[in-house]
Amino acid sequence: MNNKLLSLKPLVLAAMLLLSATAAQAGITFYTSQSAFNAAISAPGVDTFDDLSVMRYTSPMSRTAGAYSYTVSSVNDLYGAGLPGDHWLSNNNLLDPIVFSGFSGGVTAFGGNFFGSDINGMYMPNTSVTLLALDGYGNSISYTINNTTMNSFLGFVFDSPLASVTLTSGGTYWPTANNLTLGVTEVPANVPEPGTFSLLLGGVAALGYAARRRRMVR
Repeated sequence: MNNKLLSLKPLVLAAMLLLSATAAQAGITFYTSQSAFNAAISAPGVDTFDDLSVMRYTSPMSRTAGAYSYTVSSVNDLYGAGLPGDHWLSNNNLLDPIVFSGFSGGVTAFGGNFFGSDINGMYMPNTSVTLLALDGYGNSISYTINNTTMNSFLGFVFDSPLASVTLTSGGTYWPTANNLTLGVTEVPANVPEPGTFSLLLGGVAALGYAARRRRMVR
């Protein structure tokens, strides 16, 4: 067999593996500024939860945010919280996580206002809540918001479709969400940027040249 072909096979294999890894691993960015989050996404849709009442709701619940649909669930049901004219989404058991999933339309961006509420569904100041976001490839990011206010914002932007976001509280108050915003990013999912391709091709060329030079020296 041609020795040159044998020498090139590992290089081609390495390039293919590198391309595969680049495509499979999504970039993840989080935002604590709502304006910066909105500037990073397109076609946002918002679920204000203002159609809810202060009462218990059976889980799971199907919801929409603009053109997007999604599912929200909690083990021991959900709970409508908040004030007249500004209702929020919480759950019925403060120890249970709230899980957002089943996003339609290739959603890659998730954001909103997150804080804690009391047993009556009223806002509690200076609480901490944690959000864990996961994409379809298993890439994840977790962020805790401390000393929350009703305007505390957190948003995640992935380069690949979002699988789920889990909201939990500190255990002495109820995790609560408001103004849930879903959207998409401009960068196509799972496609390396042109710069990435250039670097990969340059690396393959360099490896090929080095291999050729080694053969010449022998």
